Amino acid sequence: SHPLLCPPGIKCGGVLSAPSGNFSSPNFPGLYPYETECTWLIVVAEGSSILLSFSHFELEYHDTCAYDYLQVYNGAARDRGNLLGTFCGHSPPPPFSSAWHVMAVVFRSDRHVAKHGFAAAYRKDACGGQLTGLSGEITSPRYPESYPNDAECRWSIGGASGGGPLTLVFADFQMEGGQGCGFDYVALFDGPTVTAPHLGRYCGSARPPRTISSTPHLLIIFKSDFNIGGRGFKAHFYSAGECQEVFTTIKGNFSSPQYPSFYPNNLKCQWSIQLPPGYRVKVFFLDMELEGRSSLTGGCDYDHLSAFDGGTEKGSLLGRWCGRESLAPITSRSNRLLLVLHTDRNTAKRGFSISYVGVVPMNVSCTRTDFHIQIPVQSLAQLERNRIYLGIPSCAAQVVGRNFKIHTRFDTCGTESQRRNNTSVIVSTLYIDFSVEDQEDIHQYEVQCEPKRKEASVTLIAGPDPSRLSQAENLVDAQQWEGEATDAREIKSQDTSDIVFISICILAGLLMVIAVVGLVLL
Repeated sequence: SHPLLCPPGIKCGGVLSAPSGNFSSPNFPGLYPYETECTWLIVVAEGSSILLSFSHFELEYHDTCAYDYLQVYNGAARDRGNLLGTFCGHSPPPPFSSAWHVMAVVFRSDRHVAKHGFAAAYRKDACGGQLTGLSGEITSPRYPESYPNDAECRWSIGGASGGGPLTLVFADFQMEGGQGCGFDYVALFDGPTVTAPHLGRYCGSARPPRTISSTPHLLIIFKSDFNIGGRGFKAHFYSAGECQEVFTTIKGNFSSPQYPSFYPNNLKCQWSIQLPPGYRVKVFFLDMELEGRSSLTGGCDYDHLSAFDGGTEKGSLLGRWCGRESLAPITSRSNRLLLVLHTDRNTAKRGFSISYVGVVPMNVSCTRTDFHIQIPVQSLAQLERNRIYLGIPSCAAQVVGRNFKIHTRFDTCGTESQRRNNTSVIVSTLYIDFSVEDQEDIHQYEVQCEPKRKEASVTLIAGPDPSRLSQAENLVDAQQWEGEATDAREIKSQDTSDIVFISICILAGLLMVIAVVGLVLL
């Protein structure tokens, strides 16, 4: 909490619980005092919203409102996820309609340049209003108690800076039913007015489906007739501009809404990564700060980020995170991965920044003398063969059937002998060059062979951000493709060269012994 810094005797801040009222900066219309901080918490009946407007506004001006300022919150103060705006200067803030029944206003002045301050008025709105945030919650009047008869409410959502199409999700829905929904109903329109395309009309107890607008505006109308009510509804909305994205490129990055500023509350955001068949997705957590774990359960019960294999929330859960953590990379088992961010109605944080890279499907094997690498052409269809090479550009892949292939001896192509874990291994680097014009983008994989056991492995060592790729993992666990069996037979037949070579050496040795014995006898 922040102490009130007003001089003694100056009325400043407080809880406003009447259905309507007025408040102003200290000394208004005189000059407000220096070093003052005031917080007004406006609370009306649950199920209602609050309309806030300013009749006078004059604060010290600064480009970023760093000196004297007024902040409006859609809920409790100090929660940056609820912040609707910060204002200063001579231009009054626009009228606000809260997304629920609590709103906070914070006024602060520094030790220089006092002005006349502001005057504001608020009133409880039974329902409806203009909602301009990136996200929010709306409820029917008196929810979760029965809504009143003969009610008509309109919520016009949209107009947020940077906002995109809107998603509306109903968390609860129970109203009077009836064929054609002619009695009590909720109607949705794909725009700011009833002349926009009609998205649906709903009643009864079945929750309406998730609705996505095609514009940054959505109109919701709730209407009840003269009898038979119900519990009503609760719904969440959020902008898809920063919150619903699909990635199909071989690498990319994204972050939570408004990162590195605080993310909004009441969000459900989804980022879907969809790569060609055979690929896997490796995700790197560059930064993450979410609301922490529950002190009761120790779990991520509030704000959390989840990852699902397979591209849907029905897929295998790869992880669920919250708080402030340094996380190791994760890799999907399929070519699709879904990340979902849930935030609740309070305690927002900085959020997260993520990068990802597609792990190219390949098969790496070795004999006692050679490396064998093959990659399906369809996985790198946009690349020429000379953009795929082992060690040095002259060791480029060849196109054989439907695969890029590299078959090379250990004494060529920049390989080197090393000792790891008391074992002799042969190591080289496979380069896959995705560069376009002047944008360099070279992915590197370390290939390793243990000749004595003829065991190979491949590890991604450089991709979207080499400084983050400290968590290496073996990626050779066999992405399969048609034709692999034939290639395996080829490798097996080539491996017999070891046996032939040894046999020739033994035979040559025997012949030399016979020759020496013959000379002695002569």
